[in-house]
Amino acid sequence: MSVSQHPIALQLERRVGGATRLLATVMALPLVDGIFVALILAGTLDTAVGMLETGLLIFGGSATLAVILAEMDNSPREMIGSILLIGAVVVPLAALQAVFALTIESVLDMVVFERFAGLVILAIAAQTASSKIGELLPSPGVIIALGLVASLQPNGLVIELLIDPELIARAAATAGIGVAFALLVALTAPQLRGNVDLDRFRFGSSVALGVLALPILGLLETDAPIALAVLVVAGLLAYDPDAESADETLLGEDHAGDGGAATNRGEPIDPAGGVAPIGDNADSGVSVISAVTDGAAGRGAGQSAPETTVMAAADPDTEVDPDAEVGLDAEVDPDAEVDPEEVRIEGGDVGYGSPSEDRSQAPWL
Repeated sequence: MSVSQHPIALQLERRVGGATRLLATVMALPLVDGIFVALILAGTLDTAVGMLETGLLIFGGSATLAVILAEMDNSPREMIGSILLIGAVVVPLAALQAVFALTIESVLDMVVFERFAGLVILAIAAQTASSKIGELLPSPGVIIALGLVASLQPNGLVIELLIDPELIARAAATAGIGVAFALLVALTAPQLRGNVDLDRFRFGSSVALGVLALPILGLLETDAPIALAVLVVAGLLAYDPDAESADETLLGEDHAGDGGAATNRGEPIDPAGGVAPIGDNADSGVSVISAVTDGAAGRGAGQSAPETTVMAAADPDTEVDPDAEVGLDAEVDPDAEVDPEEVRIEGGDVGYGSPSEDRSQAPWL
């Protein structure tokens, strides 16, 4: 099943709980915090492309996709019924906000307010991309309130209600596009689950929202559907039809190789440096004692002592006289200082790093 840590969806889930209520909150959020009104006043619904971009990114988008795929595990028919009920509320509310949009526009300096509308879209894009960045930014409602205060012109207030049927129809159609997107996702949910990287689509949607804000801010003067193109590319990159089959193949290989894995785990490890391993197979009656014999006296006389001395005891209880000779060819001065770092084991040095002269550092130091 698809899993997504969508910042906006997670924040709303803690408040409302339940998959259906969460989806209703996500789709109605643009109507509650004033984002949709700001976009109506900014003129994003003047063209069919603008309506399509606004419907997909504001009412649909990554949050709606994440809730349907990751939170709603009902059958497609049940999900379609829930989405239709949500649409029956969202579409009329969008049309109702368009009724008051022209009256609100009469008291605002739209040049100033459009800048704040663009900032709102950028803030939503940042919140979609990262929850940490979203915590540092003010909420969209606060930005819209600041925009209303900054662009307020009380002298232009029109008392009578200005109704534009075409604008109302455009607003309702834009909300309907978001509902249609949710219905399409619900219909294809069995095929999309496990095959869509929701986090990748979320980042792509945040980029598309940022591109949507550029014309509103006046930074990009174009009528080309750039935001829509970015959203389509994000959807194509997020869809991987081989993702679920690849995961099943990996799981199958892990379980199918249990016998071979056990054999491999049971294989002995080759000892390093010619030193026999000490374990259950080793003879408990044999003790190996490594002696350090390269002292100052030996070096002064130009003699080299044997590197190791092996003492064997047939009986493990046999006591070893510490004063007994250990079979060294050269006398060792008891007063001579012995460097503890000069440790030699038969078969080669076991040190690491870059030994200086004929010394090698012990690996446990």
